[in-house]
Amino acid sequence: MAKEGERYMRMLVFFDLPTLTKTDRRNASRFRNFLVKDGYIMLQLSVYSRICKGQDDVEKHAKRLKGLICKEGSVRLLTVTEKQYASMEILVGTLKKEEELGDKQLLLL
Repeated sequence: MAKEGERYMRMLVFFDLPTLTKTDRRNASRFRNFLVKDGYIMLQLSVYSRICKGQDDVEKHAKRLKGLICKEGSVRLLTVTEKQYASMEILVGTLKKEEELGDKQLLLL
């Protein structure tokens, strides 16, 4: 249960990793696999999202990400409140099944 004053946050990871060599592709695949195993869901090809319970949880997961990043490519992290995330507009397409489950899982937390 979230402590008093804590609120649910959403971490968004945007990345563009090189895939020219076999090693590059392996590193990019490891990074994506890590995100999925750590509870992120894919919003788009190189955009993943994760729900966190409070700032302490965000900092813990951000530290994990920083320990895994390769020197090449670009990885960005944006943290928003769940309310801000919910206000995101989908201009083309629909919610993916994983996104719908994410909202329902939040209700269970």
